[in-house]
Amino acid sequence: MTPAEDGADGVARAPWIPGPRRSADDHADLTGRPEPDGEEAEPVAEPDVPVLTHGVLKSLLGAWALSACSAGETAAVEAHLTECGPCADEALRLRDAVALLHRDRDLDLDPLLRSRVLENCLGRRPARIPVPDWVTPYDAETARLDALLRDIGESEWHAPVRLKWYEKDRPVRRKATVAGVIGHLFAVDGLVAGALGLDDPLGAGTPELSPSERTEAFWSALERPPGRALREPWRDQSHTLIRTVSFAGRGVADLTVTYKDFALPLRDSLLERAFECWLHADDIAHAVAYPYEPPCGAHLHEMIDLATRLLPAALAGRRRTGLASPARELVAAGAPGRSLHLEVEGAGGGHWYIALDSPAAVGDPDRAVAQVAMEGLEFCQLVAGRVSPEEAAAGQDGDREAIRDVLAAAASLSRL
Repeated sequence: MTPAEDGADGVARAPWIPGPRRSADDHADLTGRPEPDGEEAEPVAEPDVPVLTHGVLKSLLGAWALSACSAGETAAVEAHLTECGPCADEALRLRDAVALLHRDRDLDLDPLLRSRVLENCLGRRPARIPVPDWVTPYDAETARLDALLRDIGESEWHAPVRLKWYEKDRPVRRKATVAGVIGHLFAVDGLVAGALGLDDPLGAGTPELSPSERTEAFWSALERPPGRALREPWRDQSHTLIRTVSFAGRGVADLTVTYKDFALPLRDSLLERAFECWLHADDIAHAVAYPYEPPCGAHLHEMIDLATRLLPAALAGRRRTGLASPARELVAAGAPGRSLHLEVEGAGGGHWYIALDSPAAVGDPDRAVAQVAMEGLEFCQLVAGRVSPEEAAAGQDGDREAIRDVLAAAASLSRL
């Protein structure tokens, strides 16, 4: 508030508060009608410029910067600014401040905002017990999915979600809901929880089941269609996993997590869970028309690297069932063997050499017999079973049989 000004009689009076300035729409002729013949437009009246004291003019500088003064007040303030240096300096500062208030901004948050904020916070005050680097992809993807779930309405939890993956070289589809997908993630994350000695969401004494079997068992045990109530137990479980691994120390990274038909060290298991969390979050986002970005490049690179490390074993498994061509050159474990050069472009990309004939062989650039080039997200969609091997590769060169076997093996890594 501005202080009261002394009047001519020396008596303190209340400050004069200017009324709102009329906008152009209040007095302009917007009809576009021409003036009648022989008649001239009425001249625009000059504004009455009030005589104001220095204190009142100074109090009007903020309103002037916001264009909230009347025409007369504006003229009085601007005339005063040509004579008063301190007020002119203050007016310039206020005008610059108003320009900042009107700065255009994109309402969509940067997908890397969370990681930058955390990095800055941890740089100022490092965590007493930090989250291991190999856990950060899972931490990031569960947090991003939780943010999506927080934004959707109650009815959207029952929105249909179409799940797709490959089994025996054929696409398989399954209908679910948003809540059903969260139940699936909750049930399969329970495999990691069990390996760490934590509570299993399916209950104590649950026999060894595959991820798909665990999902079906969890869905069947629900008394009614699941809804928003699943969000809290799923998020609590992910928090508990991250906290437990962080407190457990370095040796826990090599702990074995069994998926019934195969096993992974805990380090790779949490990376696989991060990959699936992202893919199913993307499924949910499509179902509820929600914008969703892929993982950051560093995390995407780790996910692609895991898939390439699993491909030689997947090739060997398909070869045993007659789904892949026979091995041509068996070599000793650790020796370089016939390889396929996988070139992944874009965020998370790189170069990998996939051993073709023996899962224990080492991929070698000098033994490459074929090359496949594709974009990083496209490769992930192939590994997830969202696209077929025939439509996945953008560039192919070399041994066609090897290319076909590797792309089919990549699609075979997918599951519910």
